[in-house]
Amino acid sequence: MLNMIDFPEPTHISVNGVDLEVFEAGRENKGNPIVLCHGWPEHAFAWHSQMPVLAAAGYHVIVPNQRGYGNSSRPDDVTAYDIEHLSGDLVALLDHFGYDDATFVGHDWGAMVVWGLALLHPNRVNKIINLSLPYQERGEQPWIEFLEQIFGGDHYFVHFNRQPGVADAILDENTSRFLRNLYRKNEPLKEPEPGMVMINLAKAEAPLGGPVMSDSELAIFVSSFEKTGFTASINWYRNLDRNWHLLADADPIIRQPALMIYGARDLIPPSARLATFVPNVDVITLDCGHWIQQEKPEETNKAILGWLGRQNAS
Repeated sequence: MLNMIDFPEPTHISVNGVDLEVFEAGRENKGNPIVLCHGWPEHAFAWHSQMPVLAAAGYHVIVPNQRGYGNSSRPDDVTAYDIEHLSGDLVALLDHFGYDDATFVGHDWGAMVVWGLALLHPNRVNKIINLSLPYQERGEQPWIEFLEQIFGGDHYFVHFNRQPGVADAILDENTSRFLRNLYRKNEPLKEPEPGMVMINLAKAEAPLGGPVMSDSELAIFVSSFEKTGFTASINWYRNLDRNWHLLADADPIIRQPALMIYGARDLIPPSARLATFVPNVDVITLDCGHWIQQEKPEETNKAILGWLGRQNAS
């Protein structure tokens, strides 16, 4: 077992037909929950700089390895990773702890789950803080169909769906190299390469830019994915069109107070229509790339605590 560098010991909680590996801080603050949801290809450890700070500010911090990750369950059925299951896990986690609602924080795919949770279970979410990925409009076409028309078959969302198993095997064979090459910051601008970006990263000899985290921190991610493989986590992508259908009858407007944190150098662009769908949103942009809370931990903590303080005072 790797030393998790002062990270809390997990508990294993059975909810919604799966076992989730859950890390907590600030249990003494019961009654004031905040749930942190990681993205892809991440781990609950991605929030290690936020957990103690939020606990010190009076929050009961709950950080699951979501289904498909770490030592949480990895169901075989692809549809077990749709938005109903992923949001249902979070609802069941609240039920386990005896909470009617909570503040939810998401990064990357975790943000997608938090937006979906607020659409499907709005009464369980009191505030939203999302990093990197803004609210995604449902649009006229299922998401993968739309992306395939715009970007073609090499877009990694499309490739994951149209060529199941191909990327999974390459990432599994090159786990350490892939994650080393992916978790970078201050990367030089360059022309897009032909091919599928995640496969290219898994095969690239040398990383660009600088490392987002230390070798010992990166080793936690590498060890986790060497154990689990990537298929379960990639199955989240394989439900995007299914999610489009599942959200058909949901009210598309998110009414909770929300904070959107962008990275100025993230490849995911800001949403010009965010306030149309999230009318009570505030926006902060930090000078960083995609891995916001790990690239800029102090600035992220300041943004989160400042916004929460203003919300709680109003």
